[in-house]
Amino acid sequence: MTHSASALLRYRSRDLGIAFTAIALVVALSVSTDTFMTPGNLVNILDQIAVVGILACAVTVPMIAGVFDLSMSAVAALSAIMAITVANRWGIVAGASIAIVIGVALGTINGLAVTYARVNSFIATLATSMVFRGIATAVTDGQIVKADDMSLQTLSRPSPIAGITWATWLLIGVFAIVGIVVAKTVYGRNLYAVGGNPNAALVSGISVTGTRITAFMISGGLSAVAGLVLASRALSAQPSMGTGTEFTAIAAAVIGGVSLAGGAGAIWRSVLGVVLLQLIANGFNLLGAPTIYQQVVQGALILFAVSLDQFLRARDG
Repeated sequence: MTHSASALLRYRSRDLGIAFTAIALVVALSVSTDTFMTPGNLVNILDQIAVVGILACAVTVPMIAGVFDLSMSAVAALSAIMAITVANRWGIVAGASIAIVIGVALGTINGLAVTYARVNSFIATLATSMVFRGIATAVTDGQIVKADDMSLQTLSRPSPIAGITWATWLLIGVFAIVGIVVAKTVYGRNLYAVGGNPNAALVSGISVTGTRITAFMISGGLSAVAGLVLASRALSAQPSMGTGTEFTAIAAAVIGGVSLAGGAGAIWRSVLGVVLLQLIANGFNLLGAPTIYQQVVQGALILFAVSLDQFLRARDG
């Protein structure tokens, strides 16, 4: 077997592995509980993965390019606060639009800090997350901002199709669009090239700086979308909103096979990683098992995914 064929086999094995794991969990929960396959529970699972699923799509783009974004939840919070503030005066369309613009702008700041200031992306986005939350606290004086326009709640409401919430359909739309961009476009190929070997990408005429800044911009815009979903559920926003969700999104991406070193991963696998984590949480809830064991299982799954990535990279190297 040639080297390329062997690499393809390992790549497909990872694809099949996460898919079979998800199927096995679904089968196990269907057999062990009477309520898992009920329409209400399935709709609830889909709704619960909406926010983290969007963030997983967001974080996968820069991770493929070899950088991290730890500011996603802070971007989501600040964007949601500004969205409600603007929506209360000029309407929900203006509010949603300004949220996405702000998200992209904050992502651009992250990209500039990482590429031009040459700060490690982990440290840079950790620092900017503090700055963004600080700005959110200053803008709101640490208070909750409530929405006057009830139409913001639309995202949390059931759609006419099987009662699936509009937030779930939004996730599906994000998944489809970002998935196509990453897998089927020149920009997507540039992401993999930059993440796999930035020096070789630069020699090939690819703008490493431009690719990574754009990746952060996409992450920021999608984080703002996630913030809108969070705000729709409570009809409010606050500086601490979404704290910690970025780590869940990164964990899901890693479980889905996105390499911590960059250059490998897929949007669909990241979303499937979110599904796996939610299936575990839902299963523990339905079975009445202690929450601490849920954390043990999720942690073990993350450790296994990272170990597998390191093993495969060592063999390829």
